[in-house]
Amino acid sequence: MNEFFEFFSFADANVRYVTLGSVLLAGSSAVVGCFTLLRKRALVGDAVAHAVLPGVCLAFILSGTKNPFILLLGAFITGWISLLTIDFITSRSRIKEDTAIGLVLSVFFGIGILLLTAIQHSGNAAQSGLDKFLFGKAASLVGEDLIAFSLVAVLLLVATLLFYKELTLLCFDQAYAKTIGYPVRALELLLTTLTVFAVVVGIQAVGVVLMAAMLITPAAAARFWTDRLSLMLVLAALIGAFSGVAGAYVSYTAPAMPTGPWIVLIVSMIAILSFAFAPGKGWVSRLLRQRRNKTLILEENLLKLLYQLGEQRQGTLAPHTFQEILERRAIPKKQAAAGLRKLKNQGYLMKTPEGWLLTGQGQRRGERVVRLHRLWELYLTQYLHLASDHVHEDAETIEHIITPELEQKLMEELGFPVLDPHSARIP
Repeated sequence: MNEFFEFFSFADANVRYVTLGSVLLAGSSAVVGCFTLLRKRALVGDAVAHAVLPGVCLAFILSGTKNPFILLLGAFITGWISLLTIDFITSRSRIKEDTAIGLVLSVFFGIGILLLTAIQHSGNAAQSGLDKFLFGKAASLVGEDLIAFSLVAVLLLVATLLFYKELTLLCFDQAYAKTIGYPVRALELLLTTLTVFAVVVGIQAVGVVLMAAMLITPAAAARFWTDRLSLMLVLAALIGAFSGVAGAYVSYTAPAMPTGPWIVLIVSMIAILSFAFAPGKGWVSRLLRQRRNKTLILEENLLKLLYQLGEQRQGTLAPHTFQEILERRAIPKKQAAAGLRKLKNQGYLMKTPEGWLLTGQGQRRGERVVRLHRLWELYLTQYLHLASDHVHEDAETIEHIITPELEQKLMEELGFPVLDPHSARIP
């Protein structure tokens, strides 16, 4: 507990530098990553992250210094060239974008490794620590680094705010943006530049190998929680910032643990939890929705079946045995028993010594399902000209999702019909 208070008191200058630097790096790259993700160019971030390494090495070779501004300038230039190379290959050849990304990534990264190895064997004492760009070393951030990364992070956020509307249109409807006169190519170059800046800012914290995760993972996690881009940007920034603080804290409590990989691990855990539990889009939510739909279909099929059995006996309120229900429709015995019990508890059925009986409420619901089934069969035969013996399966599916408004529209469109294609009465 003492470590917790020591860390969050920020009394140690190194703790302040590492924590603030990690928050700025993770938060700003996450915001730009949202647009990269929405443009379905997530792999581009990985290619750029690997392509900045030769730029860092060349900047050091030419300048002989590890000044962060000079190294970042070199990283920016080669990162930007890598994106232009990808665009050039895909536009001037038949090579697909994923292949071009793979080519650029491997070639630029290979050159970077060669240059880094040459620097390490050059005997230049100033090269010490240059390899931190490969795997990242957030714990080594100092005040000078923090100033450089803060300026770039602020630049990214300001540019995103200034061109928010244009970038949004570029992501969702590029053709419309071009039609109304937006400079689409310039906007693409702007987004490319912002992506390169975001990668360049983050490599010192997590390295070129893990930078793609910092760019895309917070955005992917935020995408599961909302469909609004403005909220997605805020959530992605918060997820990235929280991961930065948490990664710095874990690294502080366990000095042998590197900060960058912990940041990536934490943001990945948040993403996995979002994929699983986010309302509406998460795995758990989808499974629950599928289960509810399955239960609804079972219940409506049972009510429809009992109504149809009643029609055959000239009385929908006649009781029917469990065996009779199973013989009429192929429903697993356990599911049928569970469905009947649930309908009884909901007041749609009654259990009598002679069998299962529709209540008034159950009769009305069963009647509606039968009506929707027969209306849809009639619609398919009249408007799509399907044979009457080919419409049953489609009607079995669609009858459970037709809303009252669509039901009324169907009735009006079909002229309030009395009989379905099989000459059965439409209730």
